Amino acid sequence: MAGSSVKAKGQPRAMKPVEEVDISAVRYQSPQLQAPHMTGFSLRLFVWLMESPLLGRLVTSLLKSQNNMTRMLQDTVIPERPMYIPQYPPQEPEQGVVLLEEDTDPVERVEKALQCLLPYDPSVHWMTEERPPFLYWKIRDFAHAYRSGITTPSVVAEHVIAGVEEWSNKEPPMPMLVYFNADDLRKQAEASTKRFQQGNPISILDGIFIAIKDDIDCFPYPSKGATTFFDKIRTVEKDAVCVARLRKCGVIFIGKANMHELGLGVTGNNPNYGTARNPHSVDRYTGGSSSGPAALVSSGLCPVAIGTDGGGSVRIPSALCGIIGLKTTYGRTNMTGALCDCGTVEVASPLAASVEDAMLVYSAIAGSRPMDKLILRPSPLCVPNLVFPDNNNILKSVKIGKYTEWFHDVSDREISNTCEKALDLLCSNFRCQIEEIILPELEEMRTAHLVSIGTESFCDLNPHYKAGKRTEFTLDTRTSLALFGSFTSTDYVASQRIRRRIMYYHNEAFKKVDVIATPTTGITAPKIPQGSLKLGESDYVVSARLMQFVIAGNLLGLPAITVPVGHDKQGLPIGLQLIGRPWGEASLLRVASAIEELCLENRKRPSAFYDMMKA
Repeated sequence: MAGSSVKAKGQPRAMKPVEEVDISAVRYQSPQLQAPHMTGFSLRLFVWLMESPLLGRLVTSLLKSQNNMTRMLQDTVIPERPMYIPQYPPQEPEQGVVLLEEDTDPVERVEKALQCLLPYDPSVHWMTEERPPFLYWKIRDFAHAYRSGITTPSVVAEHVIAGVEEWSNKEPPMPMLVYFNADDLRKQAEASTKRFQQGNPISILDGIFIAIKDDIDCFPYPSKGATTFFDKIRTVEKDAVCVARLRKCGVIFIGKANMHELGLGVTGNNPNYGTARNPHSVDRYTGGSSSGPAALVSSGLCPVAIGTDGGGSVRIPSALCGIIGLKTTYGRTNMTGALCDCGTVEVASPLAASVEDAMLVYSAIAGSRPMDKLILRPSPLCVPNLVFPDNNNILKSVKIGKYTEWFHDVSDREISNTCEKALDLLCSNFRCQIEEIILPELEEMRTAHLVSIGTESFCDLNPHYKAGKRTEFTLDTRTSLALFGSFTSTDYVASQRIRRRIMYYHNEAFKKVDVIATPTTGITAPKIPQGSLKLGESDYVVSARLMQFVIAGNLLGLPAITVPVGHDKQGLPIGLQLIGRPWGEASLLRVASAIEELCLENRKRPSAFYDMMKA
């Protein structure tokens, strides 16, 4: 709380009103999280302690006290009013964009977005005897192949089926999907193939294979949230809104992708269905909670997947797996039909092999629900016009915010140095500027986010928890729920007061800069402990490192994107995160596209890769 709190003798600690905080005087303090690392028997014992009526209170009280949560939330006067959902000031219109008119058909929006991309050049991969090195097939590559008769969706479907079977039978197995139906996949592909044969493809997304995270409804597949029982107490009767929009465009759905159980973790560990493995190094985590979606895209089995992001759950696995992860502004996508559609921190968003693929799918799924339009007053939906003649001049005018001490507070300076080099490339090529900024109360932000997402999750799951389903959750989920259940109404309201303060600091930063840049994660992909595969793992210290830079996107609902910019000495991907102004997805996509192109030669295709266009 440096620079923002005072304590008079005999009085409780009191934070200064946020407008009175001298931001320039704030000194960065590296967070020091204290929590035990447990797997196997020790984790089982710890869960027993946490769930014990008497001992559990002592354990959770000790954990919260050790990590200053009690001092922040119970022993401090916070003068601001609570902010229960993100609230934004009106935003200036973005430059060089094309409006998509979110109430129009998604096919029309995708077509408009397609016109904003640089012309497709088939010679890059198709017209030479030896193709130049490339990383991934993009949506437009598949579309060209279908239209040119090079292949068909039915042929690609067989490759998908073979790839899923191959990964599942590997040693160790790579369980990317929770639910997969080969016959249904063939049926979808056959319908798409017929449309191409008749010369009537629906859109550029027709025949494109996309996986859906298991906490988003995709009829007729069950939604389990990667639990063993949730599909038995909640039936799926129709597509989630984002899925329905993709289906209108002709997308082929692979199945339901694996995830950290109920999204309550950021490693992807799941004893129920197996832990998804990182295609760049199969002994390491993909990151979570959208672990399966990231592994599927990274391994080449599909160009795009849809995940959910409540605590970095799209950006973290995307960064660890070397792909693009776009987290939209809170309320920009309609969450109806997702298991987490009542929360205030989570959104459905794309993970993709390229920025252009993320942009095309974003244009299809975006569009606020009516109540969010009324309450949040979103800016018009738009995408960057990358063929606009003034595109380079717009990039030249971009100001990038960098909190240097925070930026370099990583487990290995190789991470932040690689990200810094990417920013230097951007500035040298487009002459945009880097501005030093300060973001106070980062530790308070982490605590407020934990209480917010934890309380909301516990509220959703408590009826099932009390109805006898407790023992059917994995051990690390039970650990989290025991902690979340210890949060009080005072903790929650105090966290929403902190949320307003943190929003103020970010709004002040955005008066100076257009984008805030950080590494996406404070570590690269961590190793999977062998002892964690059967019973799970609890490691809040690793989780905190993975979440270190992503929290503002969730607590404040800001848009953010991760772009792969290189690898560490072990060959593990490094992601650069860009955080944008509210509703500023178009600006993020523009800058991300430029960085992606500049860093393309630094990216490596993963060792576990399946070529979906192979002859």
